[in-house]
Amino acid sequence: MNVQTQPDPRSTATPPPAPTVRTLDDLAALDVAALEALYRRGTVPASLRALDGSPRCRMLAVRALDGAARGALARFAASEAFPWAGKSFTARGDGEGTGINRVRWFGGKQWFPFTTRVEPSAIDGAPCILLDYDAPVNPRPIRMIRDELREVAPGLFLGPAMLDTKQAPPRLVLFFACDVGN
Repeated sequence: MNVQTQPDPRSTATPPPAPTVRTLDDLAALDVAALEALYRRGTVPASLRALDGSPRCRMLAVRALDGAARGALARFAASEAFPWAGKSFTARGDGEGTGINRVRWFGGKQWFPFTTRVEPSAIDGAPCILLDYDAPVNPRPIRMIRDELREVAPGLFLGPAMLDTKQAPPRLVLFFACDVGN
């Protein structure tokens, strides 16, 4: 399965060097293309227990707004006023687990549960941690979300959020990250 941002496999272009990242702020400074390149270099930990807990998370860049609005959006996403507060994870073993999204609005709720497992990425086919929202408890639009994660620095996980209609390849919407070492 390939996401719509897949480069032409016949291309002989050398990928750009990976930026040095250690924090959510480092990631937030990157544009969508740099985040995708970094994600492609990421790895999957030996156990999903590496994500356990309620890490600090942040939305980084929205594909459709990757330009002049990127700076303002990054500042808003880093603020306490941003509605999404992150994700919480609980491993059931090394290869599977559960999670839920944390939302600041409406008194601080937990919405939209997901299961986790290692699966080929829609971006490049290499292993990723899939966050699967396709459960009857979630509304239909949420069930169409395909989130993935890879570790790009110790304790720092980067991932694409995609829309998966099952009618076409998943479409990249945005990038987000979770810092379990915060």
